[in-house]
Amino acid sequence: MSWLQRLKIDKFLLILVCVVLVASFFPCEGIYKTIFSYLTTAAIALLFFMHGAKLSREAIMAGISHWRLHVVVFLSTFALFPLLGLGMKWLVPVGILTPTLYYGFLYLCALPATVQSAIAYTSVAGGNIPAAICSASASSILGVFLSPVLVGLLMHTQGGTNDTLHAIGSIVLQLMVPFIIGHLCRPLIGAWVQRHKKIVNITDRSSILLVVYVAFSAAVVEGIWHQIDGWSLLAILGCSIVLLTIVLIINTYVARLFGFNTKDEITIVFCGSKKSLANGIPMANVLFPASAVGAMVLPLMIFHQIQLMVCAVLASRYAKRVAREEAEAVVKKEEVKTV
Repeated sequence: MSWLQRLKIDKFLLILVCVVLVASFFPCEGIYKTIFSYLTTAAIALLFFMHGAKLSREAIMAGISHWRLHVVVFLSTFALFPLLGLGMKWLVPVGILTPTLYYGFLYLCALPATVQSAIAYTSVAGGNIPAAICSASASSILGVFLSPVLVGLLMHTQGGTNDTLHAIGSIVLQLMVPFIIGHLCRPLIGAWVQRHKKIVNITDRSSILLVVYVAFSAAVVEGIWHQIDGWSLLAILGCSIVLLTIVLIINTYVARLFGFNTKDEITIVFCGSKKSLANGIPMANVLFPASAVGAMVLPLMIFHQIQLMVCAVLASRYAKRVAREEAEAVVKKEEVKTV
C-alpha cells in the first residue's frame, strides 16, 4: 500500500492542486489562452459526443422523464442557495464579510449550475449521466432568465440586458449538438465506446483539468491575488467551504429521504451543488458597473475552485461505492441462479 493510500489522499485531487499551482505561476495568456480555450471546448465536445454514442435512447428518455430528480436539483440551485446567501447577511455586522463580499456571495447563490464539471463528476462517480445532462443543461438555460431576476430580488443592481439567445446558442452548440451527433452515430461506434470505457473516463478527467486550469488562469490574470488581503481571502475560503458543505449535506439527505438510489443521489449531489463561473462572469459584466465586477465575482472564482476540488474527492468515493454495490448485485444474482 502506497503512502497516498495510507493517508487516503486522492491522486486526482493532487493533480488538481498541481494544476491550480501551475495556473497561479504560469497562467495562460494571449495566444496560449486562446489555444487552451479551444482545447477545453474540444475536450468537452468530445466528452458529450462519447456520452451520446454511449447512451441508449431508452436511457436518454429515462433521464428526461426523471422529473423528481430535476425538481430537487432545481430547488437546490435556485431556492436553497439564495436562502443560504441571504442568511450570510449576519456575517457583515460581526466583521467576517465586508458588504461587497456579501453581495458577491449573493450573486454567486443566484447563478445557475455549471454544466461541464457537474456532468463530468457525475460520470466519474458512476451516477445517472442522462439525468445529469438534462438537469445541468436545463439549469444553465433557465439560469439565463432566472439568475438576473434573482439578482434583482436579492440586491439592487444597475445594468443592461443579457444576450439570452447567444447564451442558449452557446449551450446548444457546445453540449447538445455533439451529444446528438454522437447519439446518431451510436449504431456505428456505440459498441466500440462500450468496449473502451476507459477512454470516456480519461476524457472526463481531462476536461475537468482543462476547465480548472483555464478558469484559474483567468482569475490570476484578473489579479485575484492582488485584490484582497489575507483576512478577506480566509473569509471567502471559509464561507465558501461552509456554504458548499451545507448544500452537499442537505442534497445528500434529501436524496436519501425521498428514496433515490445511489446513482440518482450522485446526480443530485453534483448537479445541485455547482455554480457556473462561465455564466457568472459574463453576466456580471452586464449586471454591475465595470468598477465593481472584479470584487463581485471574487467569491465565485474561489468557490468555483473549491467545488471542483471537493467534488473530485466525493466522486472518487462515490465511484468506489457504486463499484461495490454493483459487485454485490452480481453476487446476489449468481446466488439466486444457484438456488
